[in-house]
Amino acid sequence: MALIPPPGAPIRRAPRTDDHIDWDLRDPLTAEVSKGLLTTTVEKAIAWTQTSAIWPATFGLACCSIEMMHTLSPRLDMGRFGAEYFRGTPRQSDLMIVAGRLTQKMAPVVRHIYDQMLEPKWVISMGACASTGGVFNNYAVVQGVDKILPVDVYVPGCPPRPEGLMEGIDVLRKKIGVNGQVTSTELIAQRRAERAEWEKEHAAELEALREMSAGHDVLQAGEAPVVEPMVAAAEAEALARYEAEQAADDTATAVAQPGDKAPDAGGDRAGGDGDVRA
Repeated sequence: MALIPPPGAPIRRAPRTDDHIDWDLRDPLTAEVSKGLLTTTVEKAIAWTQTSAIWPATFGLACCSIEMMHTLSPRLDMGRFGAEYFRGTPRQSDLMIVAGRLTQKMAPVVRHIYDQMLEPKWVISMGACASTGGVFNNYAVVQGVDKILPVDVYVPGCPPRPEGLMEGIDVLRKKIGVNGQVTSTELIAQRRAERAEWEKEHAAELEALREMSAGHDVLQAGEAPVVEPMVAAAEAEALARYEAEQAADDTATAVAQPGDKAPDAGGDRAGGDGDVRA
């Protein structure tokens, strides 16, 4: 006997006790394919592909670059992570590995290369010299590449072993989006916000770097070079000091007579050689 519900009554069904109770009614091939499917978002899929296609830029500054080259050897096989293609142009790179000390004259060039890289892009500071200046604690070396670039991963050591760089790249892969972490869209927005905040804090330093970079471009074009104001002031001070010393020497030479004899070192002091002999 069939029962017809009254008009307007909601149709209620008993809750399912097994989500796969109707799998036996499907095609066996469809059921097997459904078991192997995973659903995700486009952003997470792009982030996953980026973790296996990191292209570093060929950028070695000092001795740490030798260890960076060692990571390409068959013993370590950095190609497992898809990061063995070192590119010679920033347009085709998304990772800058700053390996070695960074001088003040090289800083504008590094920033210019970083600006030419396409988003999303990342930076690894390899070694103590790149991270903090290391043993080169003087005016000619930038005391940390993070003063001109936003650094994502620091690899300590002097120099760090190739295994350390491999671990740094693995940390960067996890930061990019592996294992369900930050997606590419969120990463781009986050990095743009961080870079805007960083550039706001270091506006004066960036302006000085842009002026130095403009002077470098003018020098390459064959025109008169633009000298850094601090260097020009130091050169002017050294020149003035040299001229003052030369003037003092000329005055002393003009006052001294040709027949004068230089006074004895102890003759003018009380109890000199004459008193001792007496």
